[in-house]
Amino acid sequence: MSHPPILFEDAEALVIDKPGGLPIETPRKGGAALSDHMDALKLGFHHAPLPVHRLDTDTSGCLLLARNSKALKRFARAFEEKLVGKRYLGVLAAVPPRSEGTVELALAKISSAQKGWRMIPARKGKPSVTHWRVLGEQGGLALVEFRPETGRTHQIRVHAASGIGMPLLGDPVYGSAKGARRTMLHAAGLDVPRTGKPAIAATAPLPADFAALGFADA
Repeated sequence: MSHPPILFEDAEALVIDKPGGLPIETPRKGGAALSDHMDALKLGFHHAPLPVHRLDTDTSGCLLLARNSKALKRFARAFEEKLVGKRYLGVLAAVPPRSEGTVELALAKISSAQKGWRMIPARKGKPSVTHWRVLGEQGGLALVEFRPETGRTHQIRVHAASGIGMPLLGDPVYGSAKGARRTMLHAAGLDVPRTGKPAIAATAPLPADFAALGFADA
């Protein structure tokens, strides 16, 4: 089985370009998942690599995999301590009135029988901070760079919808599924500092569905 493109590789880490729409783990209803590719991603190593962090199923781009358990612990700690640089690109369903800003909205998880679970802004939620700026406009849509300081579940999606006031294009939970086949969010860059060796640095090119909306690499 072929595997997603590799953006960075050394003895303890891989960064892959995860396709949009591919879940990390096999869904309950079955179907393709990134876990199906882990054997192919051994690349001669004895053990399959393990994901260090999460990307939503719809989100494409940089995903860090650890090639051994010690590296997994070190990288996970770097995420917990907010040492990891993360750059996302997203398409907003409308053009915001301001060109840049910072969203500080604490987030909490709620669940209901009708809608399932989702994240909402809540005063007693976990602190969450996202910096953003508009990079381009096309046909009433905006290409936006997001640099999250924290790594909450659905953080950028909720901060776009409730903080900027414009949901991501195609987001069926916090906006509308219309206009795109997936939530238009892409993990464009990842930078993980390491003690005693160069940082892990990777950049994922913009996928074809961004280009189809008129947005070139940014």
